[in-house]
Amino acid sequence: MSTATDVTTAPAPTGAPGEVCPTRFKYWERKDLPQWQRRRALFRKLTGHDLFPTDEQARMLCEDQFAGDPVAERFVAEVFFGKEFGHRKGRAMLDQALDHGIETVPEAPESMRELFAELETVPEWVDRDLVEQGAAVWRRWGTMLFSVAGAITLEIYTEGAVAMPLSLSGGYAGDNALRRFLETSKFWIDVSQPGQLFEKNSQARKTAMQVRVMHVAVRKRVGEHPEWDFDGWGLPISQTYEQMTQIGGAVAPSLMLWLAGVQTTPKEMRALIHFNRYMGHLLGVQPRWAPETILEQVQTLMMTTAARSYDAGAAGKELIESFPRAFAPREGQKGLKRLRAAYNYRIYSAYCRLWMAPETYKMYDMPPAFPWLLIIAARWPLMTTVELLRRLPVLKELHGNLMDAHRRQWWEAQMEGRQAEFDASSSLRR
Repeated sequence: MSTATDVTTAPAPTGAPGEVCPTRFKYWERKDLPQWQRRRALFRKLTGHDLFPTDEQARMLCEDQFAGDPVAERFVAEVFFGKEFGHRKGRAMLDQALDHGIETVPEAPESMRELFAELETVPEWVDRDLVEQGAAVWRRWGTMLFSVAGAITLEIYTEGAVAMPLSLSGGYAGDNALRRFLETSKFWIDVSQPGQLFEKNSQARKTAMQVRVMHVAVRKRVGEHPEWDFDGWGLPISQTYEQMTQIGGAVAPSLMLWLAGVQTTPKEMRALIHFNRYMGHLLGVQPRWAPETILEQVQTLMMTTAARSYDAGAAGKELIESFPRAFAPREGQKGLKRLRAAYNYRIYSAYCRLWMAPETYKMYDMPPAFPWLLIIAARWPLMTTVELLRRLPVLKELHGNLMDAHRRQWWEAQMEGRQAEFDASSSLRR
């Protein structure tokens, strides 16, 4: 039984490479298999570098699958799950502190003050200009950020360590898929507004803290659930998989978007890495080792790809198959709204086919992607032309503003008057 002082973070593990690692994360068993040796040899021939991180870096990534967010966990355990405050009072205290400052919450316990002290302290490694450059890339991607991030994330839903927390909590599953995806899209919009990550009491910081607290609450509930395999998966929403989300906002989408005609340069990728790292810091992502270069992010992606166990089962199937279908026209939609939903459903089906690995895509019952893939192909020359023209100084700011405005309009049209909640009080589905 949990108490107000419990945190879900396990003691920091130690050991030789491969000794401390979730049993279902098969990296050490597979890194030297013939197929991966061939890929590593080819990659080294082309780039002069290994396809995988060093053993020391890989060890830290494995260990961090048993690491959570101790600072936020102490706050959530005491305030949200403790007897003195509870969820409703805790959420009110959190919102008051985020809107008006922690000093306006006189009853705030030390755990809450520690959490907000961390929020207000910008680490020395942060380059503010580089963070702003990365945020500008997200803005100019517009709704393509939503498309690519949603589709490429489906790849990792084959893994129980990722799929089970989402399935048990109801996030991105079944009828909730669109609602939770739109909540995440709101988070992406908020954190990429100019200067918002550094502005006290900004909407971006408020959203980031709400997401951080929600992650902690889900981690606690899922970690205590009988279906969760601690030895096999580590902690729910661990430091390593939260860090993979940051890679999923930087190098991974940058490379994938080239297939749709959206060009991101190495300089922009480096800015995205830094932007995502600081954004992750606000979310409590503070790993032992953070991949800070394009190469290191690619190596980390390849490591997690080699380690896949495809053990998500029905949970992964529901998550993957419900994503494109979440955009289909809903009952009661008519006219322009129904037409817009029909288009979104078909284009997201095409995006899933474009950005999912063929072998993964074939494992699931996905909506038809043809002929909608032809839309992406047909507009590729136009997208390329826009990408070339937006580099002109006279068009750069205009293009960024138009894409930012479009993504806001798209989100508002999808929400139909609803608001993102980032609720930490919801119980598990089962």
